[in-house]
Amino acid sequence: MKNLGNMLKQAQQMQTRMAEMQAKLESTEVEGQAGAGMVKVKLTGKGELRRISIDPSLMTAEDREVLEDLIVAAHGDAKQKVEAMMAEEMQKATAGMSLPAGLKLPF
Repeated sequence: MKNLGNMLKQAQQMQTRMAEMQAKLESTEVEGQAGAGMVKVKLTGKGELRRISIDPSLMTAEDREVLEDLIVAAHGDAKQKVEAMMAEEMQKATAGMSLPAGLKLPF
């Protein structure tokens, strides 16, 4: 029964760390860039789009397609950074707790 009690204690600790991680992700912003910083996109740690910044030199009709591509690329860069940050935070939250192979958190 000690194992069960220990497991429940670990689960409660992990739940507390998960709640802290969720709060941190909501308040964190990550910036992605494309075109040598000419287009910047900011996402929250939960992946919500907060801001797009576009260099004025890209605001011409001829550069419309380039601009569209740069926005997509900057968003992809920011999203990749958010996912890396989430993986790092998840590793911290589950430290010391053995989870079954293939189990991904949060559920």
